[in-house]
Amino acid sequence: MRNDYILGKATRLAYGETLVEIGKQNKNIVVLDADLSKSTMSNRFQATIPERFFNVGISEANMVSMAAGFASSGKIPFASSFATFLMSKGFDQMRQSIAYPNLNVKLCGSHSGICIGEDGPSQMGIEDIALACSLPGFTVVCPADEEAVRQLLPQIVEHNGPVYIRTSRPKAAQIYESSDTLTLGKAQILRDGTDLTIAAMGMMVVEALKAADTLEKIGVSVRVVDFHTIKPVDKATIVSCAKETAAILTVEEHLLDGGLASIIARTVAETHPVKMAFIGLDDYAESGAPDELLDRYGLRAVDIIGKAKELVGLSN
Repeated sequence: MRNDYILGKATRLAYGETLVEIGKQNKNIVVLDADLSKSTMSNRFQATIPERFFNVGISEANMVSMAAGFASSGKIPFASSFATFLMSKGFDQMRQSIAYPNLNVKLCGSHSGICIGEDGPSQMGIEDIALACSLPGFTVVCPADEEAVRQLLPQIVEHNGPVYIRTSRPKAAQIYESSDTLTLGKAQILRDGTDLTIAAMGMMVVEALKAADTLEKIGVSVRVVDFHTIKPVDKATIVSCAKETAAILTVEEHLLDGGLASIIARTVAETHPVKMAFIGLDDYAESGAPDELLDRYGLRAVDIIGKAKELVGLSN
C-alpha cells in the first residue's frame, strides 16, 4: 500500500484502459455506451476494438435491454453511462431483464457522487449504490483507485452474474501498488488499529487514511478498511472489526440511506453491536467546484477526525 497519497488516474480512465486489455484477451466482451463514451472512457475500447463497441445514443433503458440480449447470447456486455442516468433510467430494465433472469451483465456508473462538481445535482449519482444493492443477485463494486480497477475488473469478468461498478470523475489518490492483492468480495484492511474502525469506499478511502494519520498522532489507534465490494459485503471482516475495535465509523460519498452505512450497520446489529457513527449525504448537493463541495458536505478528513473523536470519547 502507498502512503504518499499522490494523485493518479481517475477510476473512470482506469476502467476504460482496463476494458481494452481484457477485451483483447476475451473475444466475448462487448461494450455499450449511451453517447457518453468520452466521459465514461469506454471510448478507449471503441478506438481499439470498434467492431465490439455499440453507441446506443441517449437511451440508457434501451442500452440495458441490449446488454441483457447480448448476455443471453453468451457475450459478456459492459454497459456504461453516468451513474445517475444509468441507474435511474435503466432500473426497470435491470430488474426485469437482468436481475430476475440473473444474466451476466456488467454495468458501470461513471461520474458518481458529488465530486463531479459544476455539472450539478442533476448529474450527481448519489443513490446509485442503494439502487444497485436492492437488485437481487447483483454484485456491487466501488474501486478506490486505478490499481483497484485493474485488479478487480478481470475478476468481474470471471464472475458469472450481474455486476454494478461505480467509478469517479476526478483523479484518485494512489492507494494500492501492483504488489497488493485485492479480491472481489473481500474487504481490504489498509491499516490496523484497536480503538476504532473507519470503513470507507471509493473516493473516501484516502480521506479515511488521512484522518487515521492524524488520529494516530493523538493516541487513537485506527483500523481503516476499504469496502470496495459493497455487495455481497464482507461480513466476516465487519464482525472482526466490531469485536476487535470499540467503534465503527462509516464514510461514503453517497446517501446514508441504503448505502455502505446501512449495510454495515445491519451486519453489526445482527452479529456484534458496537457504537457506530456515519458520514455521508442526506440530500442533494449544490453545483460547485469538487473540493468546495467535499468541504461543504463534510466529506473530508477533518470531518472524519471530528466524528471519530466523539466516538472514542475525546473532546474536539
